[in-house]
Amino acid sequence: MKEAVVDRPKDKVWTYEDYLRLEDDKRYEVINGRLYEMPAPTTEHQRILGKIYKAIDKFVESAGVGEVLISPVDVILSDTLIVQPDIVFVSEKRKGIVKERIFGPPDLAVEIVSPSSYYRDRYEKFVLYEKHGIKEYWIVLPGEKVIEVWCLKDGKYVLHSIAAGKGEVESCVLKGLKVEVEEVLK
Repeated sequence: MKEAVVDRPKDKVWTYEDYLRLEDDKRYEVINGRLYEMPAPTTEHQRILGKIYKAIDKFVESAGVGEVLISPVDVILSDTLIVQPDIVFVSEKRKGIVKERIFGPPDLAVEIVSPSSYYRDRYEKFVLYEKHGIKEYWIVLPGEKVIEVWCLKDGKYVLHSIAAGKGEVESCVLKGLKVEVEEVLK
C-alpha cells in the first residue's frame, strides 16, 4: 500500500490543531502543511524496527541517558510539521520535550525506508530533520541492507557511519553504541 496525500481541500494548509481534530484511527503525518496518510507497516519493517529498537534501548537503559520510543509517536517540530519517525531517542537532559507527544526535535531519529516512503524519508525528512536540529538521523534501507548514520555538524548533516550487508554502524549521539547491520537486516 502506498502512502498518500489525503484527499482533502487542495489549498488547505494543515496545522497541529487540524491534525488533532482528525477523527479516525489512521496514521498521518503533516509535512510542510500537507497531510499524508501512512499505511500499516509490513512485517519485515516491524521485525527490523524491533531489532534496532532493542539494540538502542538496551544501550540507553544500561547507560541511563534518556528514553527511546517507537512509532507511532507524534513528534511536533512546528505547527505544520508533525512526523512519526520509526524510533526516537530523547536524552535525559532534554526529557522535558516528552509529554503526551514529543514537542521539539529528538536527539536521534530512525526511519526504516520502504518503497513508498523512499523520497520522503531520504530527501524531504533529511532536509527537515537537519533544519530542525535533530542531532542524528539513521536511514535504514532494508532492500539494500544498508544503514546510514548522519550527524549534525555546524547545522548540516555529515555521513558519520555507514555499513552495507556486513559491518556495524556507530552513533555519534550515543557514544559507544554500535549496531551490527547483519544482525538487524537479516
